[in-house]
Amino acid sequence: MVGKSDKDSTSGGGGDGDKEEIVELFLKIGLEEKTAKNTIANNKVTGNLIAVIHEAEVTDGCHRTVGNLLYTVATKFPANALVHRPTVLKYIVSSKIKTPAQLEAAFAFLAAIASGNLNANEFEEACGVGLEVSTEDIELAVNEIFEEKKSMILEQRYRTNVGELFGHIRKKQPWADPKIVKQLVDAKLFELLGARTAVDDEKPIKKKKEKPVKVEDKVSAEETPPVKPSDEEVNPYAIFPSPQENLKVHTEIYFSDGRVLRPCNSKEILERHLKVTGGKVWTRFPPEPNGYLHIGHAKAMFVDFGLAKERGGCCYLRYDDTNPEAEKKEYIDHIEEIVGWMGWEPFKITYTSDYFQNLYELAVELIRRGHAYIDHQTPDEIKEYREKKMNSPWRDRPIEESLKLFDEMKRGMIEEGKATLRMKQDMQSDNFNMYDLIAYRIKFTPHPHAGDKWCIYPSYDYAHCIVDSLENITHSLCTLEFETRRASYYWLLDVLGLYLPYVWEYSRLNLTNTVMSKRKLNRLVTEKWVDGWDDPRLMTLAGLRRRGITPTAINAFVRGIGITRSDSSLIRLDRLEYHIREELNRTAARTMVVLNPLKVVITNLEAGSVMDLDAKKWPDTQTDDASSIYKVPFSNVVYIERTDFRMKDSKDYYGLAPGKSVLLRYAFPIKCTEVIFGDDSESILEIRAEYDPTKKTKPKGVLHWVAESTPGVDPLKVEVRLFDKLFLSENPAELGDWLGDLNPQSRIVIPDAYAVAALQNAAVGDKFQFERLGYFAVDHDSTPEKIIFNRAVTLRDSYSKGGK
Repeated sequence: MVGKSDKDSTSGGGGDGDKEEIVELFLKIGLEEKTAKNTIANNKVTGNLIAVIHEAEVTDGCHRTVGNLLYTVATKFPANALVHRPTVLKYIVSSKIKTPAQLEAAFAFLAAIASGNLNANEFEEACGVGLEVSTEDIELAVNEIFEEKKSMILEQRYRTNVGELFGHIRKKQPWADPKIVKQLVDAKLFELLGARTAVDDEKPIKKKKEKPVKVEDKVSAEETPPVKPSDEEVNPYAIFPSPQENLKVHTEIYFSDGRVLRPCNSKEILERHLKVTGGKVWTRFPPEPNGYLHIGHAKAMFVDFGLAKERGGCCYLRYDDTNPEAEKKEYIDHIEEIVGWMGWEPFKITYTSDYFQNLYELAVELIRRGHAYIDHQTPDEIKEYREKKMNSPWRDRPIEESLKLFDEMKRGMIEEGKATLRMKQDMQSDNFNMYDLIAYRIKFTPHPHAGDKWCIYPSYDYAHCIVDSLENITHSLCTLEFETRRASYYWLLDVLGLYLPYVWEYSRLNLTNTVMSKRKLNRLVTEKWVDGWDDPRLMTLAGLRRRGITPTAINAFVRGIGITRSDSSLIRLDRLEYHIREELNRTAARTMVVLNPLKVVITNLEAGSVMDLDAKKWPDTQTDDASSIYKVPFSNVVYIERTDFRMKDSKDYYGLAPGKSVLLRYAFPIKCTEVIFGDDSESILEIRAEYDPTKKTKPKGVLHWVAESTPGVDPLKVEVRLFDKLFLSENPAELGDWLGDLNPQSRIVIPDAYAVAALQNAAVGDKFQFERLGYFAVDHDSTPEKIIFNRAVTLRDSYSKGGK
């Protein structure tokens, strides 16, 4: 069920005419056209936003700022305080509440009082109503905080915790506009520090702590046993019951007439099922072939394939291909290939379309049993009737009539959009997913797997549970947004008398600074905000692979999160990067590359002479292990990073400066003796230096470098692509203008970096640690003339300080 929120969420309503009217309404309140069109795909948000617009009496339109706040009300208003929503809307429309911070404070205040009495004075004070914060006020607060923290910022530079600075500024000006705060903070950092340099991406050098004085009567090891890992850490799959236990009631379905359905397998049905499966666990990984898989699917694979593997069972790779308009052979091929790359082997590869005949026959049986009917309501009428909990006028038509019409639908005798097969469930239920969901719709579209045999296609709500049953799935595992669909899942299998799998939901994987919605990913790709589905900035598995991330690191990350039902938290990107570094630190050989070369001429080394020096591929390499050593040429012309040279030295600076010495890694100490400037007397053309062949000089700083191996011939030129977070905000999906949050520095291309000659034969996918710079992988855009490297992750690691 992973990823199905991108499909069938409009089941039962929302035709083209209706959708156009809703989009027009959303445009009037200032939503962008693409945002409005994306919004209507979610019934819940659409319904809430329409209600909010009417409550706020802005159906004729409003300013975009007001509209964005109304959108936030529609998506985030505390459910326990809905009685106060009209009051909040009046504050918004009158511009008494006009910033996201004020609205956030309003939500917190209302969540605390719930449906209790609202004291207007207390509410206004809590939300900063009437308080005006000018740009000058915000700038003053920013300047004060920067002055207080100046020494820390200068020391930490761009490693400074900007979120902490925001917190201090917010204490001074709680109602300041966050966008203005961010603009001023960014400008102030640049003013104070200048442009970001390669040094800022280095892993900070840890100062050695003084050893504490030993105490003789210290606690023995026996008295402080190591912390025992939890059962979940040892085996995250221990929470799932055995197939033999599937006689229990997992869900109670409450009907509006007072009936309660407690579906469960009979002993006979379970015995027939166990005979087929041999009592083993059978699961399925069921992606829709309507896009590339992302890291959220990695968690689904870990759950589905992992449980089957841990219990000695098997897992299907099943393509949920019920919507031919969105599916492509490209996506089908990609999914099969990426599942294998992630280390999983399907028991069988199947398609929901393999079961179209079975599904059709069961739909006929559903009609015969009086549990389905053909409906001729327009999408607009279906939506209206569902909102009012009203039965369709066609709901009680004769069974024979529905059977005849369904056959005509199958034979292509009814126009697309003129009829649907709906399940007869409970239109007065408290559960929206029991409002006579659509089972079949007409689509005169060829199918990428089934061809043109069918012109009617089953919906997800109808097909998924039946195919789970037909494939004898023991554990149907899905994400939490499908919990409300349990009722329709079990209702349908129960009325058809089919075997019932065990259903269990877990939390989605939500990462910071990215989007996971297939719609948003598809938009990024099709509108060319990124360079395809495998762009290294995307959290698609193809993008992560191209960036140099390994399946081992991804699976370790997913395992560390656990299979929980907590659905409220964003996982920080730092956590994924920690596992990436852990893996690449073990597997990526060290090498040297200079991104922004500065020429250094060694004046006391004869021009044209070249020494071949030993460099280590691994930090703990033994000198007698030839396979772990590579040769680097050392000559009188070497190149260092431009950021590793300053004209003015300081105590906390370990780079090169006039009169100062540094050690060239694996080579010799050098001392700067002269600086050659350009015609403008400011730009540095080259450095003159002397080297110490005796190595008696012991400088503190150690620099990476690359040398000319042939006099007058540049070292190996390579292209290096530096990737960073795709979005500036931690949760861009919540923003109205989420595309406006794209990070302009998410991809920086350095076309003419210098590398050691040993990298000449690097192949696509090879991974390296560029010393002092980070971990890199060879990109498939590489040619024999120029190798291209993608940065997988920097050497910096803040997550490990806080735990795994």
